[in-house]
Amino acid sequence: MTSVEICEVSPRDGLQNESVVLATDVKVALIERAIAAGARRIEAVSFVHPGRVPQMADAEAVMASVPRTDDVAYLGLVMNRRGLERALAAAVDEVNVVVVASDTFCQRNQGTTTAQACEAAAEIVADARAAGLATSITIGASFGCPFEGEVPAERLDDVIARVVDAGPDEIALADTIGVAVPAAVSDRLALLGRRAPASTRRRLHLHDTRNTGVANAVAGVAAGVHVLDASIGGVGGCPFAPNATGNVATEDLVYTFARSGVSTGLDLENLIDAAGWLQDEIGRRLPSALLHAGPFPA
Repeated sequence: MTSVEICEVSPRDGLQNESVVLATDVKVALIERAIAAGARRIEAVSFVHPGRVPQMADAEAVMASVPRTDDVAYLGLVMNRRGLERALAAAVDEVNVVVVASDTFCQRNQGTTTAQACEAAAEIVADARAAGLATSITIGASFGCPFEGEVPAERLDDVIARVVDAGPDEIALADTIGVAVPAAVSDRLALLGRRAPASTRRRLHLHDTRNTGVANAVAGVAAGVHVLDASIGGVGGCPFAPNATGNVATEDLVYTFARSGVSTGLDLENLIDAAGWLQDEIGRRLPSALLHAGPFPA
């Protein structure tokens, strides 16, 4: 049986786009439920300005309360040196830095050009590695931009080359606005594969905006991706990208891969229970298919 790692992103990328701001203890409870379902790598918080993303204002309080075990790694998203300083103080296990492939979106997301974001990411990776942390860089809008439209393969290839030069442990291609299709996933992962050394892990961050998230994940695994981001309940989105709706649901991926002979190490029933609980906490219907349809009938 083949396997793929799923990184649970509901506590960060999932909650950052919600109008309701959940209490710290509820966020910690979500993380505990993810761990109970088998998640061992969790993007827990982001260290960004609370005025920009108020849902993440309590990052330090969340990290102070999460369960600490040797087999669970917590990721923190950082955008700049101040974010890295906060992440180090909060004792995250890994920092994830975002570089957006288009200048317009990068300017709106983090106030810099793509080239400037690549330079900043390289400095953050170097400093995080010196502090003993694992590092990843996510290339946002790898499949399309809400402001510029198509992101040409040549443009993405140039950004990938810059990111590879920064030397992170892992590089992710992100379908930030949910426009990718399986053929594009295969083609753009091939670009990454040609640039990145074999030792660099490859991750795929998918949104299900146009109902292609699960198909894209299957294509990613077929193309040899090591890690898939997913979110309990399918909650999520980007507050700086118009119409960017939820991440692909963790339970939908686990069902698909389990029925396909691909191991994820996650428990489907626990994930569905967690999605139902999160739906009640948020107070709106979540897009997860498995939450509403249930698993394969007994």
